[in-house]
Amino acid sequence: MDVEEALAFTDALIFAKTGKHLNTLQAAIFRGTWLSQKYEQIAQTCYCSEDYVKTVGAALWKLLSEGLEEKVSKKTFRAALERRKRYSTSITGSSLPETQSFRVQSAGIEHNTGSEVAPLLHSKVFIYHGSQESDLNIAREFEQALRASGHQTLMAQEIMRSQENWSQHFDAELKRCDYLVLLLSEQSATSEIVTEIVRWTKTQISHSQRKSPVIIPIWVDSQSSSLNYDLYGYLNQIPQHEWRSPADTPTTLQKVLSRIAEHQLPTSEFTVAVPTKLQKITIDSPPLPVAAPELPAGQVDLASLFYVERPPIESRSYEMISHRGALIRIKAPRQMGKTSLMARILHHATKQGYHTLPLSFQFADSGVFQDLDRFLRWFCVNVGLGLELPNRLAEYWDEMFGSKISCKVYFEKYILAQLSQPLVLGLDEVDRIFLYPEIADDFFGLLRAWHEEAKNREIWNKLRLVIAHSTEVYIPLNIHQSPFNVGLSIELPEFTSEQVQDLAQRHGLHWDITQVAQLMAMVGGHPYLVRVALYYIAQQDLTLTQLLQTAPTETGLYSDHLRRHLWNIQQQPELAAAMKSIVAASRPIRLATLQAFKLYSMGLVHQQGNEVTPRCNLYRQYFYEHLTSTENEIYQEL
Repeated sequence: MDVEEALAFTDALIFAKTGKHLNTLQAAIFRGTWLSQKYEQIAQTCYCSEDYVKTVGAALWKLLSEGLEEKVSKKTFRAALERRKRYSTSITGSSLPETQSFRVQSAGIEHNTGSEVAPLLHSKVFIYHGSQESDLNIAREFEQALRASGHQTLMAQEIMRSQENWSQHFDAELKRCDYLVLLLSEQSATSEIVTEIVRWTKTQISHSQRKSPVIIPIWVDSQSSSLNYDLYGYLNQIPQHEWRSPADTPTTLQKVLSRIAEHQLPTSEFTVAVPTKLQKITIDSPPLPVAAPELPAGQVDLASLFYVERPPIESRSYEMISHRGALIRIKAPRQMGKTSLMARILHHATKQGYHTLPLSFQFADSGVFQDLDRFLRWFCVNVGLGLELPNRLAEYWDEMFGSKISCKVYFEKYILAQLSQPLVLGLDEVDRIFLYPEIADDFFGLLRAWHEEAKNREIWNKLRLVIAHSTEVYIPLNIHQSPFNVGLSIELPEFTSEQVQDLAQRHGLHWDITQVAQLMAMVGGHPYLVRVALYYIAQQDLTLTQLLQTAPTETGLYSDHLRRHLWNIQQQPELAAAMKSIVAASRPIRLATLQAFKLYSMGLVHQQGNEVTPRCNLYRQYFYEHLTSTENEIYQEL
């Protein structure tokens, strides 16, 4: 009996006894021991510690003893198995115990026996890495080690390169995988599609009974400070690992394989320190005009030369925030500058001596939104935490009065009572709450009530609110209880041609109005798309002509940005169908209200009354190519 035959026999034997198959590490220990390897050798092969292999091995021999109904050890199990196999063959004519079917999978090879197949517990691992050669080499090392340990692996970049309908296959494979190994290099840490993958994965985990895929982030010769603002929130409190040089490969692989073998998250790992506040600065003046170009990645730094003011928005906001009980509402699609404007309003308030606290609802786990009481407790604790106040919910929360009254009391009697100066509370990404109408109605009604309280009671004069959201409020709210029809309303516009030309000059580009018009003909005045173009042109990575020729293609400057949008909308077939109609039409078209809101909030369309058009020519060309051909019809999940 060779090792694979013995392993198959053992797995079927244990499955017949326990209903469970051997896991990857147990199978590796079995093979190694059968081949007379020491635990130290097996540990090196599996990138595990020797002590851990000994522990798993001891449990394996105990499990095998129960299956064989005789006590066996590392030294005696082989003889016992061979005796049992001979007995099974003589009685049943089959080498399988009690006709159990099984599959042993090793390094991608399946060994099937019997008429049916029952899977061993090998994990499917999805590996995402940057497109640079150095990232690819590291990813291949991880892939080889994972396959050698019996896991199935899939490289994300291979799907993108080889599959015409890559976004559809990407989505399907992510849904099937158990683990997502995320290699975060300087390039991939700022990637839009990485952010979208992590957002999607966390959403899946929150709503799935499988609780997978489990995210395993690995820093590849980079720092957590390079993460964009969104990714900071999504990776908050997820255990992470570091890789700084080839010498770290065995150690990092050992940690990854140990996590997969244990099939649980570790309790003590290196984690990224995620700030509870938006970035603060200690200087009051911007850098000199010689400042190096910045690659856009979320909030624009407060001291950045490349923040473009859109008068009179900033001055009006600064004036409003000084009013008692002020409420400012900022509405704009994604990547239009909402968070950057909020940060400047809060910074201005800080200079007036006010307390300031930004709170993004994207940082909250989905479970927080399942219940109003839980959500309001989370809200109160996080505001207190940001102000460095101890959690005193137990003293102020009274179930007899209900969650809304308790929340109001907590703010009035505790949080605001502790402050000698006004508190400016910046609420970002409130769109997430729109998805939970049973919470949204009560929470937004509460905010409106607090705003009204400021007219009559001194304590509530201290609270000033800045609310940022991407879409119109498409949930029904009582007109007298909504905070979205009071206060100062700000809708961020796109850049004008004068602002684009000024921004080009700040990047050291001496453009005339013709060059500005050429860029805007492709991307409009979209702040993010404009800044990305100017950054790479200023860095001399490409010319304006080259950018315009390749912009809407998979090899162009915006490929990462466009792929994120494509993958996102193809997860929602109704949005993909709507976008297909929009880009194929020669004139504005009317959509269902909710579809229009969603596409607008994603930044993909302009709204013109009740009709919509593509936001820019870049989107029209790219999505026409990927959504309207017969080969790229919307994928239906099997």
